[in-house]
Amino acid sequence: MGIDTERDIEANLQIGPTDKGMVRIYVEAEGIEIPMDFSPDDAEEIAEEITAAATRARGAKGGKR
Repeated sequence: MGIDTERDIEANLQIGPTDKGMVRIYVEAEGIEIPMDFSPDDAEEIAEEITAAATRARGAKGGKR
């Protein structure tokens, strides 16, 4: 399975600060909970990567606008 492989899985995504000064990305799906903590600097890098991917996806063949 790769990043381009479509899957029919529903999941909830939550993002917020922790009481320890980290940024948590929390993914919950049927039977799975994945808490991932990042430093604020790392979280900003992830946000930049998401923004760049959205920009590329807009230009991709079949991308939604």
